[in-house]
Amino acid sequence: MQTPSLISPRLVGLLAVAAGATVANLYYSQPLLVAIAADIGVRPAAVSVVPTATQLGYAAGLLLLVPLGDSMERRRLIVATTLCAVLMLLGVALAPTLGWLMLASFLLGAVSVVPQLAVPFAAHLAAPDQRGRVIGIVMSGLLVGILLSRTLSGLIGAYAGWRDVYLLAIGVMLMLAVLLQRTLPRLPSSRPIAYTALLASLIQLVRSEPVLRRHALVGGCGFAAFSVFWTTLAFHLHQLSPGYGSEVAGMFGLIGVTGALVAPLAGRLADRVAAPLLNGAALLLVLLAFLLMGLTGTTLLGLALGVVLLDAGVQASHLSNQARIYTLHPDLRNRLNAVYMVTYFLGGAAGSALGGYAWQHAGWPAVCAVGAGFAAAGILALFAVGRADPAPH
Repeated sequence: MQTPSLISPRLVGLLAVAAGATVANLYYSQPLLVAIAADIGVRPAAVSVVPTATQLGYAAGLLLLVPLGDSMERRRLIVATTLCAVLMLLGVALAPTLGWLMLASFLLGAVSVVPQLAVPFAAHLAAPDQRGRVIGIVMSGLLVGILLSRTLSGLIGAYAGWRDVYLLAIGVMLMLAVLLQRTLPRLPSSRPIAYTALLASLIQLVRSEPVLRRHALVGGCGFAAFSVFWTTLAFHLHQLSPGYGSEVAGMFGLIGVTGALVAPLAGRLADRVAAPLLNGAALLLVLLAFLLMGLTGTTLLGLALGVVLLDAGVQASHLSNQARIYTLHPDLRNRLNAVYMVTYFLGGAAGSALGGYAWQHAGWPAVCAVGAGFAAAGILALFAVGRADPAPH
């Protein structure tokens, strides 16, 4: 007998919107880096540390806040972190110097963890035979948020100013907090756990679960490749033509939304297809994207095709990783997700840092080489790390 699903399509849609709207906070800066540099009076390459700081903050929030979802009432935690994001967005909007901007961006990343609370929330309510599909829908919302955030911030930044992007985001977060409070069901934890014990259990999970270690590493490599591209795109476009401002960089986010269409399909495949097969094919798409952009990246068409392949591949790999780790311990999904996503965003921070370094010292060919290297490392990790794949618990 199949376990009935406790989650309605309306609630799945709300969680997808919440994931997309909140994760957008992490990516508003990327098309705006040239404008930010001009406003605060630093070299364009210097502000590449801003997305790195945001991703490191997100990793910290995943480590310190997301595990609370296994110990606290989940709706309250989701709403509280959404309201905290309001304060941090204001800090970014008012930052007078690069140092203050880095600190505010780090804190904004730390509290923008709603997506990684929403995915386990949905997985917990979904029937086992529908879990991959439900996760796919929520993850599709997340990826649309990642990509459209760049489009919106690029357009608003071009015609109003980069600080206005963050001021408008404050309104979005306030409305979202009200909607979540009124709509989400209460979802108490199975049992309260002391915070120190909760964090200590993360170490035990890493030690005891080779599947978690493998997929966390694969996810980190995939997101590193993703971040290599998006951190350097605005610089590359500006070099191709000074007329390519933040609005052009942002439009590539709109193009990349086509890659988000793979999420529901990947979710269904994750319920039926062996994880290594799906994941390996996804990472090959990422590798192909960087090879294509390395050869044709001086044209907007070549970059656009590369973005579609890159976003589709990263999304499918990420979803495959999460669907696999959620089968390990149903009562520990927030902690499993915390370990996975900390590694994922540490990979993203490494990708942003190395992408910025490659751009500054060797230009676009080096950027593509670094991105392709991360994709290849992900494939290697998938098939070489912890090869014994025990059956789900």
